[in-house]
Amino acid sequence: MKKKVCIVGGCGHVGIPLGLAFASRGFPVTLIDCNQAAVEQVSRGCLPFKEEGAEELLHAHINKNLFATTDVSLAAQQDVIVFVTGTPVDEHLNPRVNDVLKVITSYLRFMNKSQLVILRSTIFPGVTQIVDHLLVQALGSSKLAFCPERIVQGKGIEEIFNLPQIVSATSVQAEQEASELFSAIAKKIVPLSTAEAELAKLMTNAWRYLEFAIANQFYMIVEKKGFDFYKIFNAMKDDYPRAKNFASAGLAAGPCLFKDTMQLSAFHSNEFFLGHSAMLVNEGLPNFLVQQLEEKMGNLKGRKIGILGLAFKADNDDTRESLSFKIKKLLELQMAEVLLSDIYVAGTLPLQQFLQEAEGIILGVPHTEYRKLAPTCPYVDCWGVWPRPNS
Repeated sequence: MKKKVCIVGGCGHVGIPLGLAFASRGFPVTLIDCNQAAVEQVSRGCLPFKEEGAEELLHAHINKNLFATTDVSLAAQQDVIVFVTGTPVDEHLNPRVNDVLKVITSYLRFMNKSQLVILRSTIFPGVTQIVDHLLVQALGSSKLAFCPERIVQGKGIEEIFNLPQIVSATSVQAEQEASELFSAIAKKIVPLSTAEAELAKLMTNAWRYLEFAIANQFYMIVEKKGFDFYKIFNAMKDDYPRAKNFASAGLAAGPCLFKDTMQLSAFHSNEFFLGHSAMLVNEGLPNFLVQQLEEKMGNLKGRKIGILGLAFKADNDDTRESLSFKIKKLLELQMAEVLLSDIYVAGTLPLQQFLQEAEGIILGVPHTEYRKLAPTCPYVDCWGVWPRPNS
């Protein structure tokens, strides 16, 4: 008989793909979430956000072996409790470890020592052991695992099924049970200690953040001197294997990469100098793009300047930590009239109205639909999807 699985925070970007993956393998799954609107939406068979392959699975399993609820007491009936609460950073870039502990503490009255408890989202190194101590103190013993999600947002279900799953635990029994559970949905299990797994997740995201910073630094160097970055970029990569993984430039944002780079820095006593440099580069790119538009248009005061694309990545509707909003603030400081448009974000200007009204455009994110556009006003495109003006 399949174990009953509940996911705390189950109607979010981490919980829904995981819940659907387990449900598709026959597990009874309960998605617990404090967001009433999201719970009602999922219960109706509607997704709160874009996720490839999710709609079909949701229609097949919702209210059959997949349920969404705000009733936290249902955690008491489960064999497995998965927490997707991660470790954010505060305004001083310090890890907020207590956020994870508060959520787990609030569920202790519904937990027992026979349940397998899984931490799923990125956490600061050492947090798994802290949670284990918390569970032992409250329950007498624990079965705790840290099994980090490794998915790219928007393609989570596909990647859950096709990527290796790192499994770590604070006991042999917990590791065995977690490995057995994830073997039902992952193609391979990679065992690590809890500290190793915590570091592996942070290092993966920091590595990606550094990759984007390298490309963005090169972009600013080249463009500031008046050269075409993408002409050079494409020549470098053309049939040259050692440059095939060289990332293109673009706004490096979202809820994970910056945060996790700063967590790794905090773990290393704030001596992660590459990480700090990457932050300065990636967070400095919006200002550089505004300066590029100023060079094309002159004073932006009173001009209608459009930001096309507000999501933090292409073909997605998630605007969390998007640097498009930093560009908006910078333009407002220039006293420009800022126009916003994103085909996936409600409440923004329709695309055609945006294109008609904008006197200048900064491409915030290269949604596929935007690639076929040919703006007639001055524009800045750090993604390289539109022809370089006057080239």
